[in-house]
Amino acid sequence: MKATKICVIGLGYVGLPLARLFSTKYETVGFDMNQKRVEALMAGHDATLEVSDDLLQNAINNHGFKCTANIEDIKDCNFYIVAVPTPVDENNNPDLSPLYGASTTVGKVISKGDVVVYESTVYPGVTEDECLPVVEKVSGLKFNVDFYAGYSPERINPGDKLHTVEHIKKVTSGSTPEMGEYINKIYSSVITAGTHLAPTMKVAEAAKVIENSQRDINIAFVNELSKIFTKMGIDTQDVLAAASTKWNFLPFKPGLVGGHCIGVDPYYLAQCAQRHGYNPEIILAGRRMNDGMGEYVANEVVKLMLKKGIQVLNSNILILGFTFKENCPDVRNTKVIDIYKALKEYNVNIIVYDPWANPAIVKQEYGIDVINKLPTEKTDSIILAVSHEKFNGLDVKSLVKDKHVIYDVKGFLNRNIIDGRL
Repeated sequence: MKATKICVIGLGYVGLPLARLFSTKYETVGFDMNQKRVEALMAGHDATLEVSDDLLQNAINNHGFKCTANIEDIKDCNFYIVAVPTPVDENNNPDLSPLYGASTTVGKVISKGDVVVYESTVYPGVTEDECLPVVEKVSGLKFNVDFYAGYSPERINPGDKLHTVEHIKKVTSGSTPEMGEYINKIYSSVITAGTHLAPTMKVAEAAKVIENSQRDINIAFVNELSKIFTKMGIDTQDVLAAASTKWNFLPFKPGLVGGHCIGVDPYYLAQCAQRHGYNPEIILAGRRMNDGMGEYVANEVVKLMLKKGIQVLNSNILILGFTFKENCPDVRNTKVIDIYKALKEYNVNIIVYDPWANPAIVKQEYGIDVINKLPTEKTDSIILAVSHEKFNGLDVKSLVKDKHVIYDVKGFLNRNIIDGRL
């Protein structure tokens, strides 16, 4: 049997860390259609900051890791891994176009006896019913006769330097029992946390999509509690702290639910359920609750301003943080934009400060301006939207006028200086 040569297709938050890890044991090539991204990586820097410059440069210089946008460079690989995004469209329907594109790429290079493993989050059946027929059509090869497949859902947590890819247990699966064992062996050779071999690809797909759906529903529950307790004049964080003293209480926190996983995956599961004639009430109710939190925060801030006699029209509001989560530059599906849009309806002036976000990317994706340095002019209100570590020790009160509102979405600030929080 030929030596395993791995190609990871898609060098984003998921693909790059995985490719770098595999390069420590196998000849590995990373493929991405973004030439600028490839050039930056080969120069030794990852703009997503998921892989440190030292690790990346070590992989290139000492392990022969190579990134390319040239399809000719991946034709001699025999173990292809697809790690492209799976977003939703403006109607929250799954957008499989990146997967179709990646499957077409695989079809152009895959040879007899090769393996393709999908890591992109999907609903059960997508790998076999949507992706592999594309590979078959483009390659002219027959699935499970000429080539084989597997599914191993990604579990990357952007910005988390503790739970990196090798330290997160990996679910694996294969299109045949023998292929499952082989794929599991390849992954377990680099994943120090271990692996779990699922009996089928559909089981592995389902496991992934319910992981994030479960978190989404739990967060929706505490978001609803926050709304209730706010009306009752009770601090939600105090209630959660008290309830958390019970050993089996799940300590979820209220907040904005964005990003490319928790805010997206439940829609994949919901559409799958609807295709099978079932209306998923709890899943969609959770989505509605969480998708409305940005507007809720904006309205709460306006109410607090009015109660303090602060004129809302043409007031200046500073939003601290724009990325979808703390301590990473990822702005995909950030729900801070919902706060921004809801506030704009009140004709206020908004400044968004985020030391992590790339202003050019934010401008391109959302059409708004983000600054990387704190403004010098005092504002009427501040909304702490993302709990970046860089905000630790920030003298928030020095940024506002004497009459002001400070609202804490994340329960991050000293409670003695805030006017409201989730």
